[in-house]
Amino acid sequence: MLKTKLLHPEILSALGSAGHRSKVLIADGNYPFSTGSSPKAKKVFLNLMPGVPTCTQVLEALESAINIEAAEVMVPPEGPLPPIFAEFEKILPEGIELKSRGRNEFYSAAREKDIALIISTGEQRIYANLLLTIGVRMP
Repeated sequence: MLKTKLLHPEILSALGSAGHRSKVLIADGNYPFSTGSSPKAKKVFLNLMPGVPTCTQVLEALESAINIEAAEVMVPPEGPLPPIFAEFEKILPEGIELKSRGRNEFYSAAREKDIALIISTGEQRIYANLLLTIGVRMP
């Protein structure tokens, strides 16, 4: 039996095939998967029902299994930052700051060839998309 929080076989396989600087997109329930993602990326649909699982639950599982080097979020064009960003920061490793991207810039980044995995969640909060860069596993 695995010791990490992450047990999903497809996600583990995709992460095992990814390497340093590969990226993982954790996407909310509103994300445009067919047009807003790399066609070569492995897509895993966890969106069981509205709100299940949340992006923060998926982040918690991933954080237990991989080293995270960087994290990027899609920010609204105006107004306050979404409260979920503070939740992301609590789960991310110490020293990892969220890089802000506008909607179009975020979608462009999510279509790049280095996206290894896209995980669809049932997250209902808006702007809950998180793009992670996989870090090095030190010997």
